[in-house]
Amino acid sequence: MVDIISKNKPKIHSKIEAKSKAIGFTMPSDLYIGSLLKTLIASKPKAHILELGTGIGLSLSWMIDGMDADSRLISVDNDPELIKISTEFFGTDKRVQLICEDGTVWLKNYKGEKFDVIFADAWPGKYSEIEEVLNLVKVGGFYIIDDMAKQENWPEGHEKHVTDLVCYLDAREDFKLTKLNWSTGLIIAVRSN
Repeated sequence: MVDIISKNKPKIHSKIEAKSKAIGFTMPSDLYIGSLLKTLIASKPKAHILELGTGIGLSLSWMIDGMDADSRLISVDNDPELIKISTEFFGTDKRVQLICEDGTVWLKNYKGEKFDVIFADAWPGKYSEIEEVLNLVKVGGFYIIDDMAKQENWPEGHEKHVTDLVCYLDAREDFKLTKLNWSTGLIIAVRSN
């Protein structure tokens, strides 16, 4: 089977890609991850979704495309310029709340309801504040992280962070997980209790 994503892209995706190139944004989300996020979110009607690491909004476009009318999504990023750009694309969607705040601070202060889907694409929620983020996943909810396969742009020593995180997640008995050597390297975990 050949993976073909182009027919599945959100309508706004090409505009965000163009903006990404125009400002020199160098951390775009992978198309395969986006397509998977859209599919997983579509499996959760009336979902409450969290994205940590909005970036320029590429993965956000996929997630929104998978949401039904009764779902809501919070996306957090610490870069005011990127949040401003994402607001230009998604600010009129009442289902979406864009927050410009350090993810560590946000996770430590969040007191709202738990989430059906959490996509952690930033240091907080992936390599730090892991207990806080995993405690926010509902039973039956997804915790999704990407960029687990070794990449050329990793700084020296980053591979140990990845290995430690994978070992930590493997040892947890309250999550069932699958590690995929696909796209940028992916872990999909589901809270079981």
